[in-house]
Amino acid sequence: MARMRTTRVRFWLTDEELIRLNNAVKKSGLSREAYIRTVLNGLVPTDKPPPDFFQMIRELHSIGGNLNQIAKRANSTGDVDAARYERNLSELRQATLRIEQAVLEHRKVE
Repeated sequence: MARMRTTRVRFWLTDEELIRLNNAVKKSGLSREAYIRTVLNGLVPTDKPPPDFFQMIRELHSIGGNLNQIAKRANSTGDVDAARYERNLSELRQATLRIEQAVLEHRKVE
């Protein structure tokens, strides 16, 4: 459910502060408003991921899907060490999550 924002806030910045804010917003890929709300919620916005990040993640997901299909077929024929396969699949999933977290997730303000 979307939150209704009913209060508008206007404030003044120096030229230097505005430049710093705009640079930070540009690096994050967020709107100015979303950037400020993120900071107000105690998080440090991450930089926008590199252009090929989402393609790399799609490729990893595709590899995982292929592994899953291979495993299903192998389990039915008995040609693959299921425990080894599951371990590798788990490692792939964990690596994908680590990449996503490292690039996309905001971290707490210290």
